[in-house]
Amino acid sequence: MAYSVHPSAIVDEGAQIGDGSRVWHFVHVCGGARIGERCSLGQNVFVGNDVRIGNNVKIQNNVSVYDAVTLEDDVFCGPSMVFTNVYNPRSAVTRKDEYRRTLVKKGATLGANSTIVCGTTIGEYAFVGAGAVVNRDVPAFALMLGVPARQAGWMSRFGERLDLPLQGDGEATCAHTGERYRLRAGVCTLEQ
Repeated sequence: MAYSVHPSAIVDEGAQIGDGSRVWHFVHVCGGARIGERCSLGQNVFVGNDVRIGNNVKIQNNVSVYDAVTLEDDVFCGPSMVFTNVYNPRSAVTRKDEYRRTLVKKGATLGANSTIVCGTTIGEYAFVGAGAVVNRDVPAFALMLGVPARQAGWMSRFGERLDLPLQGDGEATCAHTGERYRLRAGVCTLEQ
């Protein structure tokens, strides 16, 4: 099995793209990029050199994944969402040696037009709402909304809101999957 690249896309020599991935119109993948299997890079996506993308990642139209960004498996990047890699950019000041690493963990969703400020970690299965601006680490399963983003609840792996308090203790079941979640001291976990 191989991957597919639209004729208008540019994939620089040295880029690694996994089986079953699709690279759509006007995409540019730089030579140092590492992209997993079954990924989809929508129209007008840019992928930098120092980027690692896991398996089954969906990057919608108009997203630039800049150097120092890692996306683990099953991450969803909504249309026109934004990553940064320099915290205090200036046109006249070169800061390529000051890139701050961003990690988006397995299964997280980054909504349309959201912004992820560099140097943050987005926890597993976290859900960043459309237009939110994340400027600090996000816990696993957290629902983040607003500017700046604040936690508004908890989400299941299926992408449904869980009936749990923001803090303290509680238990909830995903209505779609039957998976049980436990909140202890403000940390949400999936029961195994």
